[in-house]
Amino acid sequence: MTDQKAIEGCKKQDRISQKYLFDTYSDGMLMVCMRYVKHLPDAEEIMLNGFYNFYRTIDRFIYSHESSVGGWLKKIMVNECLMFLRKNNSLKIVDQEYAAEVNIDDGQMARMNARDLFKLITTLPVGYRTVFNLFAVEGYSHKEIAAMMNITEGTSKSQLNKARGLLQQAMKQMMLL
Repeated sequence: MTDQKAIEGCKKQDRISQKYLFDTYSDGMLMVCMRYVKHLPDAEEIMLNGFYNFYRTIDRFIYSHESSVGGWLKKIMVNECLMFLRKNNSLKIVDQEYAAEVNIDDGQMARMNARDLFKLITTLPVGYRTVFNLFAVEGYSHKEIAAMMNITEGTSKSQLNKARGLLQQAMKQMMLL
């Protein structure tokens, strides 16, 4: 089955098509959720809610190419994660004026393997981790992040800067071990 056929089937509420898309994308979408929420049961619940919303709103989805399904699902999952963090008051943001400027060596991050970098990202405080993921992984601009999180662009930039600084410090410690 192709994604396009599965989308057509989902619009008719065909369970086999829904299962196909879930089986195809659930592992990747769980990893998206895990980048924002450390606790696996919470991430699984968020992912399932995301798929529920995906199937519920499938009539609005217009298939344009194969990667459009994953992109739309990813956007839903990120929104679900942000709602979860807001609902649980986990999304604490340090105001721009309190965030110190940190010198960053982006080359050091580029040399790390994905698994180690993922582990380090999950150790960041929730606000830093969220902004880092939205900017560096998902590709949102600071303007978009500010709107999504109800913060200023400057706060988004300072959160990213602090996240990078903490990651750099953690990488240095990791390399010393």
